[in-house]
Amino acid sequence: MELEHKAYWALEFLNFDESLAGEKRKLQLLELEEMRMNAHESSKLYKEKVKAYHDKKLLKKEFKLGQRVLLFNSRLKLFPGKLKSKCFGAFIIKDVKPYGAVELFDPQSETPDKTWIVNGQRLKQYHGGNIERMTNLMFFQDT
Repeated sequence: MELEHKAYWALEFLNFDESLAGEKRKLQLLELEEMRMNAHESSKLYKEKVKAYHDKKLLKKEFKLGQRVLLFNSRLKLFPGKLKSKCFGAFIIKDVKPYGAVELFDPQSETPDKTWIVNGQRLKQYHGGNIERMTNLMFFQDT
């Protein structure tokens, strides 16, 4: 009872109308919701523009059966260095799948029927020349 009396006294002291305060609060909430919706729409438009820009920069690569290609290996980071090539192989295209997937096989491997499928964006056209595949064996001795 005493709490209600203090609240009534505070409202009367400040000349505060409850209905006007409620309406003002509703307007503030509606403005906040409108600002949130504008921010969401702005973010959506920005993402669409950035996606269109990046998609425009992608090069359309067309590969044919029997063509020789190099494979860009972005996952191999064992020995990072400026002079180390990130492309390897001289693989032959066995099949071109829809949506940019390409099936490759290695003509120098022991099993010629072993193939794998990679994303076409990871391939570069091979223009010729010999590729030396170097294998280094290191033996360590316990002293």
